[in-house]
Amino acid sequence: MSYFIDRRLNARHKSEVNRQRFLDRYRTHIKRSVEEAVNRRSITDMERGEKVSIPSRDISEPVFQHGQGGQRTIVSPGNKEFVEGDRLRRPGGGGGGGGAGEGNASNQGEGTDEFAFSLTREEFLDFVFDGLELPHLERKQLVDVEEVRPVRAGISREGVPARMNIVRSMREAQARRIAMRAPIRRALREAMEALEAEERKDPVLRNPARIAELKTEIERLEKRLESVPFIDTYDLRYNNLINQPQPSNKAVMFCVMDVSGSMTQSHKDIAKRFFLLLYLFLERNYEKVELVFVRHHTAAKEVDEEEFFYSRETGGTIVSSALSLVDEIIQDRYPAAQWNLYVAQASDGDNWDDDSTTCRKLLAQSLMPRLQYYTYVEITPHAHQALWEEYESVQAEFPERFAMRQIVEAGDIYPVFRELFRRRAKQ
Repeated sequence: MSYFIDRRLNARHKSEVNRQRFLDRYRTHIKRSVEEAVNRRSITDMERGEKVSIPSRDISEPVFQHGQGGQRTIVSPGNKEFVEGDRLRRPGGGGGGGGAGEGNASNQGEGTDEFAFSLTREEFLDFVFDGLELPHLERKQLVDVEEVRPVRAGISREGVPARMNIVRSMREAQARRIAMRAPIRRALREAMEALEAEERKDPVLRNPARIAELKTEIERLEKRLESVPFIDTYDLRYNNLINQPQPSNKAVMFCVMDVSGSMTQSHKDIAKRFFLLLYLFLERNYEKVELVFVRHHTAAKEVDEEEFFYSRETGGTIVSSALSLVDEIIQDRYPAAQWNLYVAQASDGDNWDDDSTTCRKLLAQSLMPRLQYYTYVEITPHAHQALWEEYESVQAEFPERFAMRQIVEAGDIYPVFRELFRRRAKQ
């Protein structure tokens, strides 16, 4: 009988395999708890883990029990309260209730049992970004010589043992043995035939010296035959690998945020939380994605991550200044033939009337033909303004690559984010 002992280390003596099975089994409940956690969190604690609770009724498993069945007669000595045929009342609930969760039990002993456990930061973010992707990500032309992939390129006589081709090496060894042993076998066969012919002669005509010579030759040939090695270093063959340049799937995401005076602090917080989700999503799931942060009021400016999220600069509203800056940056640093281009814009929809038409023209004529995907999020509880109406015409012209959604309150951020970046079916 064989015994297999799993000695893999698990944190806090817990089985990592069983933990993953549990997470997969109750994924629906966990995702619901994660969504609620994302909606109530602030910007600063978006990345930490989360404590998740699942009602015990959802994790309980059905079991078979033996019922009483048949007819039974019970005699209770000293019974003064019941007679035959009466129904026994169930006993009342006790002080804390049977297994009620801490803090959930009422003074009547009732409560809701819950199973609580903690998700690590990695597990939490896995659930947050499950099923999301950058839409329409394409392979572009070769732009980086360093972006290579090792591929098979035939067989080589030199290499490391790890790349040895066993089948090819054995084939070469077999061919070498056949080639080296064939003439020896032929000479051995001829010597044995000559010895047999000599021994069949009449004893008077038989030549003892010739017989001894043939036996010596046969012994020498047999030793030569045995000395041919089964495999030699000459036979070894190795899989040859070369570094083949790969098409680049580099991408750049432009984060465009309106910081004008019409954007209240609540609107800005919602926009920052949306962009922080986007930032975490890209940093976690894509290695070749660059981020460009653009803030705008009457003028647009490219800023770093710190200034984008925490600067308090404000002013009027000219949205086209941001779109023009994005267009300039693309022309200078990110040619469309080499980069996948994405833009995410957040605004309250307020803009100078004449400027909204300029935004539509910039998008339709210059930006959208080069972009993979454009998302516009309007943060307002009120009716849409001219900017939304102009963007609707852009969406009608580019329905697959232009998406726009409205966010009214903080609870709408995560559902809108998932809708904008959900995984599409492959065409």
